[in-house]
Amino acid sequence: MKRALLLGLVAILVFAAVAALMLQFMAQPLKDSDYLVIGSVSTLVALVVLFFMMAASKPGLFFKRRTKR
Repeated sequence: MKRALLLGLVAILVFAAVAALMLQFMAQPLKDSDYLVIGSVSTLVALVVLFFMMAASKPGLFFKRRTKR
């Protein structure tokens, strides 16, 4: 439960940080399509970070050792 809560909190913080940075550095005035791009990029980055955090915290996620017979 703690792990899931921590992963969710990190994903939300990464999303907010990327969205804030993009809002700061994109040319003003912002159009509706700019907000769509900011949200899409922020979501993508947050999901990539979440994926790598989950992959790093669970060894053997993609590869399993075979048992010797």
